This record gives sequence, C-alpha cells and structure tokens, in this order.
Amino acid sequence: MSISTAVHRLLALFARDASAHCDTENGPAATDGRRALESGNVNIALKWVQPSDENEIRAAFDKVLRVRAAGGEAREVADRWFLETLVRVHRAGEGAGFTGLKPAGEGVTAQVAAADEALDLGSIEPLRGLVADDRWDELERRFDRAMALKGFDTDDLDAAREYMDAYVRYFKYAEGHEHEHGHAHAGHH
Repeated sequence: MSISTAVHRLLALFARDASAHCDTENGPAATDGRRALESGNVNIALKWVQPSDENEIRAAFDKVLRVRAAGGEAREVADRWFLETLVRVHRAGEGAGFTGLKPAGEGVTAQVAAADEALDLGSIEPLRGLVADDRWDELERRFDRAMALKGFDTDDLDAAREYMDAYVRYFKYAEGHEHEHGHAHAGHH
C-alpha cells in the first residue's frame, strides 16, 4: 500500500468518526442527556460514559441542576454545557475527538437514521435496501441483540452499558463498518 493510499484511508476513518451521530444536538447521547436533566436522574446519561468517567459526569450534572433553578438563559447555557460535556466524555471514551455539538442531523447517514428508526419500531425493515444483502444476516443478529437488551432498567448501569455496546455495534455495522467498533462500553456485559 502506498503512503498516499494509507493517508487517504486514515482520513476517511477520521471523517467518519468526526461526523458520528452521537455528537449531534438530536443524537442519542444529547437526547439522553436532556432526558436526564428533565427527570433529575443522571443514570439516563451515565450509560454513555465509561465507569471511570462517571464522577466527571455526576459532578457536571449536579452543577447544572443547581444552575437550572435560576431559569432563563442560565438554564439554557447550563444545559448546553452539560450536553457538550457528556458527548465530549463519551467521544473521548471511544478514542474520538469532539469539536462541539453539531446541528441536528448533520453527518448522519441514511443507514444510521434507519437503524435508529428500526430500533424505535422494533422492526429491521427500515434498513431494507440500505444494507447489502450479503451483510443482512449479521445485521439481523446485531439488531436482535440490541432489541433483546433494549428494555434495561435505567438504574442498572451494567445492563445499560451492555445495551449501549450492542447498540453501537449494530448501528456501526448498519453504517458499513466491517471491524468491531472499539466502543467504551465493550466488556461490560
């Protein structure tokens, strides 16, 4: 392989990671971060980070809850800071960079959007035609695993992280990644 080819492959991998859907304003990590803030239950957000990063997220969460009481712009700024902290720590756990929350939907592939829709519906059919037939058996296996783990108890962080691992492996495969994703939560099952 030439140096030029190696550089292009490396840049392609970086570009994919840089546009991951978990770093968008309406991505699953930010959505769970908002749910955590609204409910007052940090566990909803903690599934996105490694156990070694829990204290950072808990501390940020507690600060934001105190500031949110002021309402108005203070609440908006605090919420945004928490979401950016959550996604930054999550991305760092994956070994990926973070350049801030992207606008809703930016960089989200049709496969990833369909993969999320499939989990919401409980049917893999939204991915039909978006994933090559020769990948379908493995995709179904990953979908079934994610669906089987989806109903975890929010307060059971081990179960939540097991679901997150299955979820990421499923959507990465739907997106076309052949390798196992080095997700932060792997090994927590």
